[in-house]
Amino acid sequence: MSRYNAKQVEAKWQSVWEDNKTFEVNVDRSKPKYYVLEMFPYPSGNIHIGHVRNYTMGDVVARFKRARGFNVLHPMGWDAFGLPAENAARDKKIHPAEWTYANIANMRAELKSMGLSLDWSKELASCHPGYYGKQQQLFLDFLEKGLVYRKESWVNWDPVDMTVLANEQVIDGRGWRSGALVEKRKLNQWMFRIADYSDELLQGLETLDRWPERVRLMQENWIGKSTGAKVNFQISGKDEKLEIYTTRPDTLFGASFMAVAADHPLTQSLMHDPKIAEFVAECHRMGTSEEAIEKAEKKGVPTGLYADHPFIEGKKLPIFVANFVLMDYGTGAIFACPGHDQRDFEFARKYDQEITRVVAGPEGEEGPLGDEPYTGPGKIINSEFLNGLSSEDAKAAAIAKLEELEIGEQTINYRLRDWGLSRQRYWGCPIPVVHCDSCGTVPEKAENLPIELPDDVTFDKPGNPLDHHPSWKNTDCPSCGKPATRETDTMDTFVDSSWYFARFCAPRDEAPVDRDAVDYWLPVDQYIGGIEHAILHLLYSRFFSRAMKVTGSVGFDEPFEGLFTQGMVTHETYRAADGTWLFPHEVVQNDEGKPVHVETGEVVTIGGVEKMSKSKKNVVDPGEIIDKFGADAARWFVLSDSPPDRDMEWTDSGATGAWRFKQRLYRFAVENVENIAAKGTTEPSQIRDDASALRKEAHKTVKHVTDAIEKLHFNNAIARIYEFMKALGDFKTDGSEGDKWVLREALEFMTGLVGPMMPHLAEEIWEMIGYDTILADSPWPVAIEELTVDNTITMAVQVKGKLRGTIEVAKDEDSAKVEEIALAEPNVKKAIGDNPIRKVIVVPNRIVNVVI
Repeated sequence: MSRYNAKQVEAKWQSVWEDNKTFEVNVDRSKPKYYVLEMFPYPSGNIHIGHVRNYTMGDVVARFKRARGFNVLHPMGWDAFGLPAENAARDKKIHPAEWTYANIANMRAELKSMGLSLDWSKELASCHPGYYGKQQQLFLDFLEKGLVYRKESWVNWDPVDMTVLANEQVIDGRGWRSGALVEKRKLNQWMFRIADYSDELLQGLETLDRWPERVRLMQENWIGKSTGAKVNFQISGKDEKLEIYTTRPDTLFGASFMAVAADHPLTQSLMHDPKIAEFVAECHRMGTSEEAIEKAEKKGVPTGLYADHPFIEGKKLPIFVANFVLMDYGTGAIFACPGHDQRDFEFARKYDQEITRVVAGPEGEEGPLGDEPYTGPGKIINSEFLNGLSSEDAKAAAIAKLEELEIGEQTINYRLRDWGLSRQRYWGCPIPVVHCDSCGTVPEKAENLPIELPDDVTFDKPGNPLDHHPSWKNTDCPSCGKPATRETDTMDTFVDSSWYFARFCAPRDEAPVDRDAVDYWLPVDQYIGGIEHAILHLLYSRFFSRAMKVTGSVGFDEPFEGLFTQGMVTHETYRAADGTWLFPHEVVQNDEGKPVHVETGEVVTIGGVEKMSKSKKNVVDPGEIIDKFGADAARWFVLSDSPPDRDMEWTDSGATGAWRFKQRLYRFAVENVENIAAKGTTEPSQIRDDASALRKEAHKTVKHVTDAIEKLHFNNAIARIYEFMKALGDFKTDGSEGDKWVLREALEFMTGLVGPMMPHLAEEIWEMIGYDTILADSPWPVAIEELTVDNTITMAVQVKGKLRGTIEVAKDEDSAKVEEIALAEPNVKKAIGDNPIRKVIVVPNRIVNVVI
């Protein structure tokens, strides 16, 4: 028998699927639809094992649902704009488009080699004018409805790369790429009004019961709804008030100082003070992410101003400019209660400010605080009219008093801020507006779209090539016709990924979104991607759906009905004797079983199992894996190793095990193709007991695997298939018609069940056992319910509380009969011995207790 030739078979069936356009779909209202989508990849050049795992999971769902009678949309595209292409242009002297499209071609070929059931006719790339031109139309639609606007705002500015940086791109005060000290600048930025949808986005999370709980919680925390109070503190000796927002008005009696952000208007009015100006410059050099603020030493500088305490007459609170207060949160000013807030506590200790305890601890502690604040709830103390109240009751009472004094009010606040989409980059979607000296900012006419990027750009100067292009930005005003200037900022690449799921429904349509198609296909039934996109990408997509609903492009709020976040793929790390990292293929075992460097023979140090990363070289090339083991084996292993939402460790031994199972199944099919009944043979009247047992195992397996795939428990499905394979291997046929018929049914079931995971092998076996149809077009195996129910059960038998044996009895057997069988069991008889039996307790279908 020839061994299964994965290369030949996989190429054969991939060609068949392509020639038959097997996975191309259109709107078909005669069938229920199912839309499965994996987050589209950035075309970096090659797929990695994480891609293999992610897209295999989606493919299993797509093939399974297709077999279950659904009209399945399973598209693929490319998140193709972004900074890496510009970096490549600078470093490799190549145009970003050339670099990007070459990478797409390579990765497309790699993905096709995996045998994914993708509708490639719907392929799109966000860097293609056919896509980003429609995105420009959406922008204009949003602009017309007031969903996008332009304002001057503070940004992180990299003076070397000459671009805005997100908070997450500022590391220790420096640009993540250039290493330059980041500055704060005020620039005109385009903004989406996502903050207006804060409450709606929050409430929408309650409807997403097929999303992981932790993702919903992450979004809830990011939106950050809080109920508190706005309080106006009178600045002593001035007509000005300092407005703050607090979620802890119950601790107002513990206030010891005030603090304002470096960019607060009060701070800006004091910039003539050299100490304040120097401190503001220092604040502008530090990271502005929450993580950076938490880690940084809490610093401040006094303004020389004081604020009147709202409840304690005559008490003055010094006002500081502090590095841990940001304009982006609340009002950019706080009252500080060091006894009950960690940041305030650290600042007060550093600058010798008063620390007053106003909340008793859980054990009723009322004394001075030690080395840390108490941040939990409790009974209020040292707070006049609030004394004795719980924290919650005190909040209400404090707010009522503030409102009575007309110096504050209850307020709901959100942490979510409007989305700044302007980027000073070339390789992005041009913002379709024109700046005219006469008319101001004017939207481009729809008939002029797409506004395409110029091809003849250079990257020899820092900053945005569109700014110093000799002609591209020069145009005529769409309103008055006079000479004007194009907007040279491009859109944040998060915009590209915030609506692609809708474009996939009809990617060649003249409108950005074909309403008839999206009404049929959307929302996405199953979305699959990494937990790292749990907040921004998903939140922005949810906002975009709502915005497109306002403009009439779609009719739904939530774009993704089901969400699954897969775990990472990990691998051992290896270091050579000189400390350099080594790739796994550079490490072999010597004759003594020790890991050594394949070139030098020196012993290698094996490090921890970590997420695959190019920096530590603990990566494996999917192309090499597919070439060595075949796509089916790679697919099988990434599904079988661990629950799909958890990390998995890639090992050669695991891949080898998958390869062996593939060979075993193929060999079984080849050896038994002559032992099965002819296709279409009717069920015989006589089936012997062993064959009946195998048949029941087959139907139970169908039921189990079906349920497991529905729940995305792929590893459980595979574990059950292994059990079924053992039952098939153990079955000894007598060549009877009954055996042949049962064996055909079992082999057909096995072929159908492994089809979504190992589609090439399954197609080959399907053809081998006599079918001239494509398995991918065939229905899913259906279990007969009666054959999945056990008529007998196993019951434990205890003697004096200890397990002494098990018995097989009919389900719901009479208790007297169960007792008789239990007492006759040899091990039970031995345990009882000559002791008189005092009582036998039978718990139906569960356990027998013998009391002696």
